[in-house]
Amino acid sequence: MSDIILGHPSPIEESGTIPLDIKQAVQTVQETAVTPPTLTPALSPEEKPINDDTMAGRKAFSLERPDDRARELAAKLTLEEQISLLAGADFWRTMAIPGKGIPSIKTSDGPNGARGEFFTNGTPAALFPCGISMASTWNLELMEEMGRHLGDEAKARGANVLLAPTVCMHRSPLGGRNFESYSEDPFLTGKLAASYIRGLQSKKVAATIKHFVGNEQETQRQFYDAIIAERPLREIYMKPFEIAVRESSPWALMTSYNLVNGVHADAHEHTIKEILRGEWGYDGTLISDWTGTYATGPAIRAGCDIEMPGPSKWRKLDQVMEALDKGEITREDIERAAGNVLYLVDRTKGLHNTTPEEPERSNNNTETSNLILQAGIEGLTLLKNENNVLPIRDVKKIAVIGPNAKRAIAGGGGSAGLNPYYTTTPWDGIRSRTDAELIFAQGCDSSKWLPLASPYCTTKDGQQGVTLEYYYGDRFQGEPAVVQHKVGTDLWLWDSAPKEVLPEFSFRVKTTITPKSSGNHTFSFASVGPGRLLLNGELFIDIWDWTEEGEAMFSASADVLKSIYLEEGKPVELLVESTSEVRPAAKVSVLGRRHDYGGCRIGYQEEDKVDRLQEAADAAREADTAILVVGLDAEWESEGYDRQTMDLPKDGSQDRLIEAVLAANPRTVVINQSGTPVTMPWVDRAPAILQAWYQGQEAGNALADVLFGNKSPSGKLPTTFPKRLEDNPAYHNWPGENLQTVYGEGIYIGYRHYERSKIEPLFAFGHGLTYTTFDYGTPTVDETVLTESNTINIKVPVTNTGNFPAHEIVQAYVKDVRSTLPRPEKELQAFAKVFLQPGETKTVDLSFNKYSVGYFDTNLGQTGAWIAEEGFFNVLIGASSQDIRSSVSFEVKESFQWIF
Repeated sequence: MSDIILGHPSPIEESGTIPLDIKQAVQTVQETAVTPPTLTPALSPEEKPINDDTMAGRKAFSLERPDDRARELAAKLTLEEQISLLAGADFWRTMAIPGKGIPSIKTSDGPNGARGEFFTNGTPAALFPCGISMASTWNLELMEEMGRHLGDEAKARGANVLLAPTVCMHRSPLGGRNFESYSEDPFLTGKLAASYIRGLQSKKVAATIKHFVGNEQETQRQFYDAIIAERPLREIYMKPFEIAVRESSPWALMTSYNLVNGVHADAHEHTIKEILRGEWGYDGTLISDWTGTYATGPAIRAGCDIEMPGPSKWRKLDQVMEALDKGEITREDIERAAGNVLYLVDRTKGLHNTTPEEPERSNNNTETSNLILQAGIEGLTLLKNENNVLPIRDVKKIAVIGPNAKRAIAGGGGSAGLNPYYTTTPWDGIRSRTDAELIFAQGCDSSKWLPLASPYCTTKDGQQGVTLEYYYGDRFQGEPAVVQHKVGTDLWLWDSAPKEVLPEFSFRVKTTITPKSSGNHTFSFASVGPGRLLLNGELFIDIWDWTEEGEAMFSASADVLKSIYLEEGKPVELLVESTSEVRPAAKVSVLGRRHDYGGCRIGYQEEDKVDRLQEAADAAREADTAILVVGLDAEWESEGYDRQTMDLPKDGSQDRLIEAVLAANPRTVVINQSGTPVTMPWVDRAPAILQAWYQGQEAGNALADVLFGNKSPSGKLPTTFPKRLEDNPAYHNWPGENLQTVYGEGIYIGYRHYERSKIEPLFAFGHGLTYTTFDYGTPTVDETVLTESNTINIKVPVTNTGNFPAHEIVQAYVKDVRSTLPRPEKELQAFAKVFLQPGETKTVDLSFNKYSVGYFDTNLGQTGAWIAEEGFFNVLIGASSQDIRSSVSFEVKESFQWIF
């Protein structure tokens, strides 16, 4: 991989544009626009970039646009046809109008792999590292390459639109989807997203950057109101979207579930119509999150083009016509939205394309596997390494310990999940890369829910899994309408219930469970609708009229556990009965319907009679080195709910395990698998700590390559690890009260907060060690004055002063020496990743332009503007936000302003 030079692109002048002042140009657009389409002329990927200052002039006066075909076709459709395009045809597809040459296009989750049509047990697919692991690489070339491979994966699933990337900010370490997102820093997030999008869309697969905007928590995500002041809204939460729109033009954007300052995001005219469409000139298609449309007229008027999923709940013909008759929307609003939908179709599948949708298939190949392995290695983040515990060499016996040691903890939960081609556990990777004797001890149980019952389940015809019988209506009447075989017992039917039985259906799950030991074994059961579980025909767990909500499956009951004595080898007949009726019943009035998506989860665990902690301590004492693999998993970190604590689960068992193993063996490597920070009360006693994230299908191999020194780790933290939950910036406003979440920390999230409040973190933003050391030489700057149109370039020589080849990530933070409004101590504005052999020196380039120094001032103009204030700016160059090695300065001699 060549050296990676990162920063802001320098503007490129394009002849033929009209040299208008930016404010004048935007005003011209606003005054001459009849409908939003005239505000959003498209820039195709083939067009070369244009100078930001003349962009508005081009938008106002350009006569030819790449979306003209879509707009012209939309204008020729009948009103009914236009309205039909504004909602999905089914769970994953847009509406087709074959007679007018309009095909359907297919969408697919998600950020770290193209899952395909089914939420569980779907077509096998490549599982890439999660978002925060990708971000830990700080490698934009690698991100772009992953985007290209994800494009191929999407095509293998027959999909034209990938619902990714996720760029929600890490406001709190408890965020349930932080693992899926990139960072606490908007600049790093935006740069990573832009690279991902460029790679994906080079394959003619649309990126859908999400969630716009303010979706930083999962608690009450469809109902909470994110109260965000204008300055943090612009500088933090919208900034990644802004960077991506400017640098990669994502073809689609997904609105978030939550409200923003009192208005649901899908109908928020300030963020969508005024900023995204108006100021930024965004020309892509806006898609609601699934069931994230809350009204008919307001969402269409604001600019949310497609309601997903279908069939529509808010955009049926009569609903839209009523909104039109009431004057809530205009014919132009409808035609504009239809044109946006057709533009997405044209960019991906193409208008008048009669080719049938490709069936889903697997595309397992060596090139993608090698890329995932490389990304995993570069994402592994070495937090601590005393006494050269790592890399592990010349040992005869290794104890591999921990609840995650023999489990493939490859991804988080929710829509980011998929059915991987394969997985590799830490144990698998270690065993494949060493001849040392290995001994194993689990140490403790960290499961949030009981393990799925599926390994113990057999159908009547001898297959592993269950038989699933669907019935018309919610009373189990007659013969089954459809019968399916399911391997797993995580039976969420959100997108897999047969269409012919929707929406009012009942179902039975039938299987035989054969215990592998005798003892008091435990079953767990959770249900989306009413449900009951029977053993050998006897009612065992009854939650038919449940009222207490849990976390599984987004809308299921609390998990109910019950134990019973069973004998080894003696089969038990298991039967579940459930329906698609809404539970709890009180939600019927909120949802406005009696039936919703059904499903259930069946867990099973046999009695454990072993002292796991003592077993682990004995194994560690016996070995030369102990590798201890702890952390979270897809049950603890998931879409749909937030973490309740920063502590390792559960009930202190993993912390006790770590303390016991460290006491038994001083040469212990603690490996934490999580997508968010965890508290580490043992941090001072652990000689080596490796943050392993969730790294996809090659997780075990990537980990082993780093442990044994085949490669050096090179990851750097894209989020701060605080010492205590109480130290984090959102602590006082998380997750809010009375369905309001006040973003009271303003612009001071992440390292901005810790530095302003002088709170020492556990591990700083940007921190990460390698197996070597680096020396930073004296930086040189090519210009000392920054203007509205120029770029300042800084060169920094970096030398590998150790004896191991490795990457270094050079970070550059800008400090405004003196400003009218308060600003952070420093803000990341450029970075560069370079690979160096021992003794080798290379020079990295860091570039800065107006975007590197501006902040948003709400007192400028009618709606505010960005300003670069007169004065000096220090560029602080270092290996992390705390480890600053050198600095240089430049000056803005005269203040200037801009809009986009």
